[in-house]
Amino acid sequence: MSERFNLSRRGFLGAVGLGSLAAIWGSKGASAKKYGGVGKTFDQATVPTNGKFTLPALPYDYGDLEPHLDAETMYIHHQKHHQALVTNLNAALADYPKLQSMNVAELLHGLSSLPSAIQTAVRNNAGGHANHAIWWATLSPKGGGNAGGALAAAINAKYGSFNSFKTTFNDIAARRFGSGWGWLSTDSKGTLYLASYPNQDSPYMEGLTPLLGVDVWEHAYYLKFRQKRAEFLSAWWNVINWGEVGRRYDLAIAK
Repeated sequence: MSERFNLSRRGFLGAVGLGSLAAIWGSKGASAKKYGGVGKTFDQATVPTNGKFTLPALPYDYGDLEPHLDAETMYIHHQKHHQALVTNLNAALADYPKLQSMNVAELLHGLSSLPSAIQTAVRNNAGGHANHAIWWATLSPKGGGNAGGALAAAINAKYGSFNSFKTTFNDIAARRFGSGWGWLSTDSKGTLYLASYPNQDSPYMEGLTPLLGVDVWEHAYYLKFRQKRAEFLSAWWNVINWGEVGRRYDLAIAK
């Protein structure tokens, strides 16, 4: 087992202390401010400010997605894994001021034109930052249910029904060997695509707009679900923010 997963729940509690956990998971201000325009806020996080990318605050507390996604994983995933991606992306771009005004979609779509010395770092870290920004934005304590609006119509046209779409998405994500993501994405014409991507690769690299992704790296689910990825996927559908996914689709086809 990788060292990063060798942290038991008891060990985690001992490391941070019960008082710290109350501050981390119980306080509304600890994980995020409650604000409107969730998707727009996360969109802004993928655009650098003064040449630097930042970790977006979450619009819910780490424990708000219980019992589907656990607070311990949410905290580590956001504060440790995602923060590391942001830090490493900024470090990769530090010596290239002309690149520091580009958003993550531009960096990833133009990856082959970047200096060869930083292509791998940008691929991994810009990809990871983009993926996680969408991941957080498309989760909600009041999530679940089905897609609506134009996105629902597109899903039904492409996959026959929402249930068929859900089955296909689950299968693609479950079959991803090793670490990676399952993604629903669209082109500018509104055509939908379901595919899995290795590591932190992103649909942006193919000129597509990612709409909804599921992180199947073990750090996203191992503390609660262990090796049972299928159970994690089943739980995830209960917290999907379909309003945000639909917003992303509407914006993509309006370009």
